[in-house]
Amino acid sequence: MQTRSTTILGIIHKGKAALAGDGQVTFDETILKTKAVKIRRMHEGKILAGFAGTAADALALYELLEKKIEEYSGNLPRATVELAKEWRTDKMLQKLEAVIAVTDKKNIFLVSGNGDVIEPDDGIIAIGSGGSYALAAARAMIAANPKLSVDKIVRTAMEIAADICIYTNKNIKVEVLK
Repeated sequence: MQTRSTTILGIIHKGKAALAGDGQVTFDETILKTKAVKIRRMHEGKILAGFAGTAADALALYELLEKKIEEYSGNLPRATVELAKEWRTDKMLQKLEAVIAVTDKKNIFLVSGNGDVIEPDDGIIAIGSGGSYALAAARAMIAANPKLSVDKIVRTAMEIAADICIYTNKNIKVEVLK
């Protein structure tokens, strides 16, 4: 049995970045919490990070990511690579079950314990069980109306994902870097 937090959507669009997370936490097939906050500001509010997966594991990774960001003076690409390397090679960290989405307005990454550091071509990243739905909705919205604001895109795309994915709800928290 696993407690899981799901669905984060991140976008860089028109010089701004946003992360949105739903509020749902499940234990197997049971909803335990509906208003969880899965997004954190880091590095004096200049970086946003969100997680999908086991909450305690994600919190441990947030702490490690914050240390890497400070160690590399806010250089997010370098900090994420170093995080992934340590996560992949450290025997204790290898057991952590979470995925992180992180952005600093210029860069956006998915970081996993498999050693993945993925920067999407289109500036849109989505993780968690509702991630594919949120990703598809965000891409469609940008294609249909590229003038939409980044916060409108992430909120609406997450609402669409919540209408489809039973592990995603509409208690959506949006953070924007301007």
